Amino acid sequence: MKKSRHQKIIELVKKQHIETQEDLADLLNHEGYRVTQATVSRDIKELKLSKVAGNDGTQYYQIIEHKESKTEQDKFVRVLNEGLISMDDAGNLLVIRTMSGMANAVAAALDHFQFEKIVGTLAGDDTIMCAMKNTEDVGIVMQRIHEMIGR
Repeated sequence: MKKSRHQKIIELVKKQHIETQEDLADLLNHEGYRVTQATVSRDIKELKLSKVAGNDGTQYYQIIEHKESKTEQDKFVRVLNEGLISMDDAGNLLVIRTMSGMANAVAAALDHFQFEKIVGTLAGDDTIMCAMKNTEDVGIVMQRIHEMIGR
């Protein structure tokens, strides 16, 4: 139901200017979705809708699609390259040593790249633990990181 409602919200927002949460709730109710303003508020937040100014000065909801630029991607690669000192295999864990104070930044860069093999990361001051589902995944991720940073 929620997925269907979200699709309907996207459809409505693309078709017309919707100025308030109440307007959106009314439209959804008219379409057969029984929603409250609180539900619509959560949906707006989950869908990351933003209000934009129209030519007539009114504000309405719109989907703002953020495409990552090559420059943003390069910044995360640079953080990896500058902060990473070494990587070691420890069973299903990848242990990454970084420059002092860089572990959180390097872990954030790893999280940004959303490696499907990494289940989670935990960062200290100069060490990161990356948990994988199995031992084979550790080598795959290590190889991918080496490729990204050119080492």
